[in-house]
Amino acid sequence: MGLDPGLRRLALGTLLAAYPGPVPPDWAVDLLADGLAGHTLFGTNVHDPAQVAASTAALRAGRPDALIAIDEEGGDVTRLAHATGSPYPGNAALGAIGDVALTRRVYQSIGAELAALGITVNLAPTVDVNTADDNPVIGTRSFGADPVRVAAHSAAAVTGLQAAGVAACAKHFPGHGATVTDSHHELPTVDAPLSLLRQRDLPPFAAVVAAGARAVMTAHIRVPALTGADPATFSRAVLVDLLRTEYGFTGTVITDALEMKGAAVAAGGVGPAAVRALSAGADLLCIGATVDAELVERVAAEIVDALADGRLARARVEEAAGRAADLAAWTRAAGGSPATGDTELGYAAARRAVRVDGLLTGLHQPLVVQLHTESTMAEGRVPWGLGPHLDGVSEIRVIATETDPATLRELAGERPIVLVGRHLHRLPGGPELIADLAAQHPVTVVEMGWPAQWRPTGVRAFVTTYGASHANGRAAAEVLGLAG
Repeated sequence: MGLDPGLRRLALGTLLAAYPGPVPPDWAVDLLADGLAGHTLFGTNVHDPAQVAASTAALRAGRPDALIAIDEEGGDVTRLAHATGSPYPGNAALGAIGDVALTRRVYQSIGAELAALGITVNLAPTVDVNTADDNPVIGTRSFGADPVRVAAHSAAAVTGLQAAGVAACAKHFPGHGATVTDSHHELPTVDAPLSLLRQRDLPPFAAVVAAGARAVMTAHIRVPALTGADPATFSRAVLVDLLRTEYGFTGTVITDALEMKGAAVAAGGVGPAAVRALSAGADLLCIGATVDAELVERVAAEIVDALADGRLARARVEEAAGRAADLAAWTRAAGGSPATGDTELGYAAARRAVRVDGLLTGLHQPLVVQLHTESTMAEGRVPWGLGPHLDGVSEIRVIATETDPATLRELAGERPIVLVGRHLHRLPGGPELIADLAAQHPVTVVEMGWPAQWRPTGVRAFVTTYGASHANGRAAAEVLGLAG
């Protein structure tokens, strides 16, 4: 016996799905006509601007007010520019510059690009305060380690995006910046008292609520002081008592992807995770990136079953679907931005973020060595480094733990070496390789990841870009005098 059509439509109204490939399949459009709240676009859905615009138009043929979301943070996390790297620096670079007006302009430019393509919700900005140098999932996605600075830039980012007619979704509540594990793979824990959270992690969320953020995304992290053994996504104390009652948030609470192990494992699957998130106070459930029609129907059926067996109250699901609908109504009323994106603004900002410790001399025809770093699931495989920007200079890519320093010295000969990496302080074999080379050879280091307190010894110069976007790479090549 099939699901009750009315309850199925109600359940679908709380779901943000996804689909494979550059062309929306029929089932993705049909589900929108049946009441699905919307879809999230990932890199696999993006080939070029004309194709993305055609895809969003096809989705709106299913329902004109469908939500179409994307993770377009700029910096290291980009979907539109996943093939080349983003033309905008990320949050760490903007925070380092310290120009709040610039942050607003950069995010308005990103929003204008999204609006022109028919995208209505940006799952950004990341407003976590990155207080852990070894944080594997936030890092350069954060505006910094100072709550006051992060709060100011977070509010500016929200204001900029929404001025372009794109709803902002600030993430990851109540703060992912102090974690040292990745919630894509496990359930991280932030074992801190609420008093510390109020001082360190929560000010940016208060700022974005005050700035009128239309949505806030939950974090799949455990905060024992608030959530007990569960992730925040399943915690009413976090989503209702703290976010709505204390901070006065009236917009849409969107979950981080429920396929992530930080949620799915804790609940026993995506369907049960959806039920627990709704029960806790979430409104719009992001299923994840690997989605098909069968999974959407299974999650909807789990919600309907929970309505029948008492795990969910109908009023709660109606409230959630209503808030998702309110978000869609806001995006339609806001409309697209009449402005266009300004990528040159992004490149100019990236130049302002570069910091140099030491002397950039004697860099004629260096050997440029990029140290391989695994990408996180949030970042995906996006090109990075100096390679695309070098003019007549050779570059090689190596794995630090598999590289003999003597071999690099032999390759370089009389030429200096420029070592380029991300998060070098925690890259296996990275600090050791740099120290060995610098002891016997002129070495300049370019850090394109989170700028931890670590500094290499014996090097000619240490260059920090605060991110690895295409714009950051060009800025680094320019300051080294190696760009075309």
